[in-house]
Amino acid sequence: MDISQIINELGEDREHYFNAVAPPIIQTSNFVFNKVADLSKAFEDEMGGYLYSRGLNPTVDILRKKLAGLDGAENCLVFNNGAAAIFAGIFANIKSGDHIVSVARPYTWVQRMFDVILPRFNVSVTYIDGTSIANWKNATRENTSFYYLESPNSWDFAIQPIREVATFAKTKGITTLIDNSYCTPLYQKPIEMGIDMAMQTATKYIGGHSDTLGGVLCGSHAMMKKIFDSEYLNIGSGIQPFNAWLMIRGLRTLPARIERITKSTATVVSFMKQHPKVEFLIFPFDESFPQYALAKEQMKGACGLFTFTLKTAKRDSIVHFCESLKHIMMAVSWGGHESLVIPKCAGIPVADFDPSNKEHRYIRMYVGLEDPQYLIADLEKALNSF
Repeated sequence: MDISQIINELGEDREHYFNAVAPPIIQTSNFVFNKVADLSKAFEDEMGGYLYSRGLNPTVDILRKKLAGLDGAENCLVFNNGAAAIFAGIFANIKSGDHIVSVARPYTWVQRMFDVILPRFNVSVTYIDGTSIANWKNATRENTSFYYLESPNSWDFAIQPIREVATFAKTKGITTLIDNSYCTPLYQKPIEMGIDMAMQTATKYIGGHSDTLGGVLCGSHAMMKKIFDSEYLNIGSGIQPFNAWLMIRGLRTLPARIERITKSTATVVSFMKQHPKVEFLIFPFDESFPQYALAKEQMKGACGLFTFTLKTAKRDSIVHFCESLKHIMMAVSWGGHESLVIPKCAGIPVADFDPSNKEHRYIRMYVGLEDPQYLIADLEKALNSF
């Protein structure tokens, strides 16, 4: 199905809501039944109809259909944030005594789940350098039931050989989940490469305006039904109708925003690479990137995020640079209209800062929708300030 049809038409039965161009927000907690038999049927299968908005809701369903279509998946569940989507996808597919293989240094709240919550249930996790299929094979045990991928991740953009990992996992009956937030389905389609569940944080590019949270989990009908009947309903972490409506609004402009951000990122990256005070830069579609060939093979494009280090060993200089930016904001996350930076040292106690560890000096930038020359002028002033 064409992407324009998915974004503008799929799931939108306008004759059901007065032929309005924009879909309505069905802001209701529950739904009325005229027949006891119909209510009984709804109790038997909450995913089969509308009973209570903790489960299905018409506005949310429009969003679900569009997101599944973009991912090339059979079905989709939308949560109130990405962490909830990952939590549900993993918990629905593990049991006591299982073993998980995960990429090293995953998203903060995934690692917290792996290190703090799962040990309570006798589930163990092995962290690996996921860039090589050999590492996945070597870490796999008889009780390994789950692989967790992030490709690319959001700091050094390490990439996993997705198709190889998915193929091997299927031979072992191992369930796979990938965080696809960096690329979105516009630039990478993990389901088509054999991954069981593709997750993206809709807070970022899907919403696109830094005004709402959401987490997307796409996969087969059977997998989504399994999660819906267990973790989704029990945790009660499904997205609310108004937030779903904001996501639908964000989807309308997703291709245009991604296209502009892609072009602007290339311009800003080119400037930063040649600046004498920039020591090192990481961007998946830069030819210096260690996995450039794999990135070009798996990803249709790359945009928004890149990481760099300055030619300084002083934490104070990194802080001064970030605080000298006048128009580029300092904040977590990405995907909105505004450009952002975040220094890695902000999450490291001052006493533990080690300049010999390049990662401690990382600064991540997100290029938003501003004119790239406007951003470059801000960067140049900050770079010349230390």
